[in-house]
Amino acid sequence: MDKGSRMKVFIAFAVIVAIGITALVWFDFRQPDNNAEILARGEVLYGENCASCHGVNLEGQKNWRTRNQDGTMPAPPHNNDGHTWHHDDRLLFDYTKLGGAQAMADRGLSDFNSGMPAFEGILSDAEMDDLWAFIRSTWGEQERAAQAERTALDIEING
Repeated sequence: MDKGSRMKVFIAFAVIVAIGITALVWFDFRQPDNNAEILARGEVLYGENCASCHGVNLEGQKNWRTRNQDGTMPAPPHNNDGHTWHHDDRLLFDYTKLGGAQAMADRGLSDFNSGMPAFEGILSDAEMDDLWAFIRSTWGEQERAAQAERTALDIEING
């Protein structure tokens, strides 16, 4: 390989490493799951804002996979039994901040009927981050790893 080709490979490698480090720093900032103070705040926020629908133990509403008469879905569990961990951080945050219908409309699903209300103006962005840190902390290692992969992929694709 000539000097010019080696330089291109080196630059490509450096760019990949820089992107990876940036993603890890952002991901670590967004997922402070090991900070006891953040988790405690998140648990209180969950109890005050989410437990009435999603359950005190994150168990969701009964028959959460069956539509209500109005076409909305019952609140799903946020524990390992639900599908919350299948979604990246950005979607979970937007769903909480904007409400389900708006978060999905922003993704091109304008006719999505969601019972999830918007918490913008009720919770700050930092409080929503704490809330999600708490919820993530309750998942098993496999669920957290799968969700982290989805988040990393979202960051890679959407910045």
